[in-house]
This record gives sequence, C-alpha cells and structure tokens, in this order.
Amino acid sequence: MNLLLLQDSDFLPDGTVQMTGRRAQHAREVLRAEPGETLRVGRLGGLVGTGEVLENTPGLLRLRVSLTDPPPPRAGVDLLLAIPRPKALKRVLPAVAQLGVDRVVLVNAARVEKSYFDSKVLAPGFVEELLLQGLEQARDTRLPEVLIRERFRPFVEDELDAIFGTEALRLLPHPPAPQPLHRVGVQEAPRVVMAVGPDGGWVPFEAELLEAHGFRPFSLGPRILRVETAVPVLLGQLALLREDTARTA
Repeated sequence: MNLLLLQDSDFLPDGTVQMTGRRAQHAREVLRAEPGETLRVGRLGGLVGTGEVLENTPGLLRLRVSLTDPPPPRAGVDLLLAIPRPKALKRVLPAVAQLGVDRVVLVNAARVEKSYFDSKVLAPGFVEELLLQGLEQARDTRLPEVLIRERFRPFVEDELDAIFGTEALRLLPHPPAPQPLHRVGVQEAPRVVMAVGPDGGWVPFEAELLEAHGFRPFSLGPRILRVETAVPVLLGQLALLREDTARTA
C-alpha cells in the first residue's frame, strides 16, 4: 500500500482524519507509523498529500492531513473487456486502476462462461475493493467506472457510442490482424477504446461487428496471451508509444 486512501466519512468535524479496519492495521503493523511521522495519503476522487500521525493504536489511526497535489494524469483509455475467469478478473481490475483506465465495460461474449456472471467478483463491493487496491499501489485517487453488460450485440449496437463517445480511436487486439499497434494511428489519438476478448478470443461474428463499429484490428505478435497478461501489456505499449511521440514532437 503506497497511499492511504481517505473516504469522505473518515474526516472529523475538526478537520482531522480517523480510520479503522484494514488501513489502520496496515499503518500499525506494516508501516509501523509512530506519532509525529508522516504518511502518504490521498482523498478518494481528490488530491494527494501527507498525513501526520496523531494516534496509532490497535484498530485506530488518526491523522492531520495536508492535501496539495493532483494525482497522476489519466491514461486516456477505456476498455471493452469480455468478462474473464473470476480469478483473472481479480488480477485485471487492480491493474486497470493502477494504469489509469477511466472506464471498463465488462461484456458477455460467445466464449465467456455464463457462470461468470454469478461470481462474487462482480459484486459492486468486491469490484470497488479490487479497484481501491490498485489505486493504493499507484498513488492514485480516481476510481475507474465499471459497467456490466450481459448481451454483446445490443451493447455494441445500442450503447457503445453513448458510453464511449464517437471521437475516441477504437482498437481491436486480434491475432489474425497483420499490423502492429504502432501502425493503427494510436500515437495521435488523445483517447482510445480497447476491445479485449476472452482467452479464446472474439468469435468471427463479434470481431466483424466490432470492426463494423469502427474498431481497428491489430496484432500483439505471434504469442497468444491470457487476458490478465494482455491487458497490462496493451496499456504499457500504448503508454510507451505516446511517450515516444511526445518526446519527438
């Protein structure tokens, strides 16, 4: 935990912050913070800064905070993600929060097991906890929005434009595509929507429907990656391409 995230409910009338539970336990048992020391803190959805420890007793942490700096810049990326295996989703959600993704739509697909929709991992509280873990790691404060859609075609045909907008570059990592990521114009795009299929990939109908709605296919190379590997690789490649473009501009 590289950042203690503060909820609005943590703030007391005198301006100090009081927290219990996992965060207080971490400050006491892992950080071993003593009164007078400072910790990195951030207000959920707001600024980051420092918190002076006023009290750190079993189960209770009280801080005097100073929030002065913005969190890291956003990645300018949204994800359309076929729901992966629950164990994989538990890895993917913290990763997308760490990497600054703004919105994730978890969608059904032909190669998605229907039982995945009954998993506790999709419960709102469970999703939020996984995202918070990612924010704490990255010293960020802004939660990605996560939506769940159980019908692929109606979502693509009826909701996709409204949710993702029409100005973002739409990208489809798809092994049959010949061109790599840097050949699809991603360097000039301020916003990107990535459509990542399940471990078995999008079926032809799904890929064709996405292409018909403006998604440009590209390849990650000859290796076939699992979703929990592909997502951070894709986001990392995108970030590097943008950084290279900014340096040479």
